[in-house]
Amino acid sequence: MNTSDLHRAAALVQQADLLIVAAGAGLGVDSGLPDFRGNQGFWQAYPALGRARMAFTSVASPATFSEDPALAWGFYGHRLNLYRATTPHAGFGLLKKWGERMRLGYAVFTSNVDGQFQAAGFDPQRIYECHGSIHHLQCLAPCGADIWSADGYTPQVDNDACQLLNQPPACPHCGGMARPNILMFGDWGWHDHRSAAQEARLGRLLRQAQRPLVVELGAGVAIPSVRHFGQSVISHHNGRMVRINPREPQVAGPRDVGLAAGSLAALNAIDALL
Repeated sequence: MNTSDLHRAAALVQQADLLIVAAGAGLGVDSGLPDFRGNQGFWQAYPALGRARMAFTSVASPATFSEDPALAWGFYGHRLNLYRATTPHAGFGLLKKWGERMRLGYAVFTSNVDGQFQAAGFDPQRIYECHGSIHHLQCLAPCGADIWSADGYTPQVDNDACQLLNQPPACPHCGGMARPNILMFGDWGWHDHRSAAQEARLGRLLRQAQRPLVVELGAGVAIPSVRHFGQSVISHHNGRMVRINPREPQVAGPRDVGLAAGSLAALNAIDALL
């Protein structure tokens, strides 16, 4: 990070009327969460799946819930327990503070399903989780369109074997197996109406903004949902961007700023100039 880029980033924060936090998996690394970068990173986090040479795309699939529910819920149950036990790093608080100073406040667009923004005290009405949330469930079948909280379910998992030890959660309507309300690979049964309502609220906020700023954190190019969203704010809402990414910080134009750093280090450096 060079000093001039940090000053430019701080200036963009100061001139904005709406802060859009656009977050990928890399944001959670400073909280101790894995970002599953490639199969090697995924297998490092889940050695049993590495031994079986199971790729993330095959485990994170509705078919796995039907074919091997103990494995599927072993994986997602471990993640649910991990996210419940994780404290969001201090960078979340900095972003929230910056947004609260702006005329229209903040909004969040995230491909993460971990609920870390809610855990950090962000207003749930200002969060758009484009891939859903592990903290919500739906019927695997599905027998209907209901989405409900996962708060009443505590998975017991053999983490080394990636196997669920207790019963999976059940649908309250048909008694069949429930699954996380997450968009998976090869997924035609995901209920998206919770995410669609979040998207609509974010759209209404964006239409009010004159100087929106996207602060994009830890969003790679392999699954570019977050990058595409940030680019749409620049293209359609006269937005500007600060991209924070240790490996892929390049930005499209000279009006925007790319910082080659981890999320927490970059946010602390910008905050020191505000």
